[in-house]
Order: sequence, then C-alpha cells, then structure tokens
Amino acid sequence: MRHARLVEPPSSDAAGAASPRILLVEDEPSLVVTLSDRLASEGYFVESVGDGISALKRMISERFDLVLLDVALPGKNGFDVCREVRQKGNGVPVLMLTARGEVTDRVVGLKLGADDYLVKPFEMIELLARIEALLRRNRAGSSSGAGEYGFGDILIDFRAARVLRSGEPISLSALEYKLLRYFIEHRDALLSRDELLDKVWGYDAMPTTRTVDVHVASLRQKIEVNPTHPQHLVTVHRLGYRFVG
Repeated sequence: MRHARLVEPPSSDAAGAASPRILLVEDEPSLVVTLSDRLASEGYFVESVGDGISALKRMISERFDLVLLDVALPGKNGFDVCREVRQKGNGVPVLMLTARGEVTDRVVGLKLGADDYLVKPFEMIELLARIEALLRRNRAGSSSGAGEYGFGDILIDFRAARVLRSGEPISLSALEYKLLRYFIEHRDALLSRDELLDKVWGYDAMPTTRTVDVHVASLRQKIEVNPTHPQHLVTVHRLGYRFVG
C-alpha cells in the first residue's frame, strides 16, 4: 500500500502569503517524488495520494486550490473521481494527467468536469503554465465582480460564485463557471473559439478548439431548457458563439 506524501514549499515570504495547496493524485512513486519536489520548489504546498478512493475522500472533505488527477488509478479511476466530485457540487480546479492520448479520452475527461487535460509524457514547464493559468483563473472568478445576474430560470450569484436553476444549485466546474461568466460579461457579442481559449483558458494556443465545444455543450446541458435547441448559448456557424440573456 502506498502512503500519502506531503511536501512543503520553502519558507513563505515576509508577507506570509499562503502557498496554493495542491493535491497530487498519482500512483507512480517516481513521478510523485519528481512532481512534488518541483512543485514545492515553485512555492506550492503539495500533498499526494496514490488511489482514487482516498482522493475522492480528501477532495470532498478538504479544501484544495487545485487537484492534479491521474486517470489510471487503483480503487477508482480518475474519470469516476472527477464525476463524483462534480456531482457533489465541488468546483475545485482539476487538471487531469494521463498516458492516454486519444481525443475521445480527452473529451470524456472534459465532459465529466475536468478543467484541463495534459497527456504524459509532458514537459514540466507546460505543467507549471497550466497550473498557473488554472489558479489565476480561479482567483479571478472568486474575487472579482459582485451582485447577481439572471436569465431564464438561471440565477448567478457572483459573490458566492454559485449558479442556481429554479432555486436549486447547479454543479459547475471552475472552468465552466469562468466560461459562463465570460459569456455573460460579453453578452450579445460574437466570441470566437480562439478568443475563448485565450481569455478563459488562459493560454495562447491549444491542440484543438474542440475543447471549447465540449465545455459549451456541457454548459448547455446544465443551463438550457432544451440543450439541443439552445436559447442562450447560441452557435454562430463557423464563427463561434454568442450569449443571449
């Protein structure tokens, strides 16, 4: 049985700023050591577990700023962990790590609520960039703006970063919430997939804009009365999307 591992960052600065807390869910010991030590050197507080059941328990009972989640795990795979966490309304940013490179696997992970997806083997500099983008996006989503906005039977409480449908909470990932917020802030404007990748995902280039389509489809399932004939997240053929609220 593999034990959990905790790696603390170097001493905090004079201001005493709290280090972002990352849960690393990975069952390959050498990779756990490599990632934990490098992330700690970058100023992150890293804890790790090696199986899906332990990961699910900790993600539900504790607060993390980000989760690095492998797909192939003993006990419960990463897809199941991600799905169950989202079903419980937990919006912690999730970056999936996997050796699988098939497009269908990436789409499955995104549909289940993962915020991003990185295929092994990967360059450490790319992983760090993805982590920084997710953390920055999550901070912006939770700290900026105020008030509420409603459309149809949907109500968004920006202060609480909470979305209600007919008074009942909707389970959105951190990225889905950011995407919805960006649409609302730019309602009635034509938004290209490239713009959404740049402004919402936080990096200039992605392997495919299919990522945007997957998240838009997921949002439609949650906020549209009839997702197959959307009234709010409208497709503009060949050009992108427009939010009508």
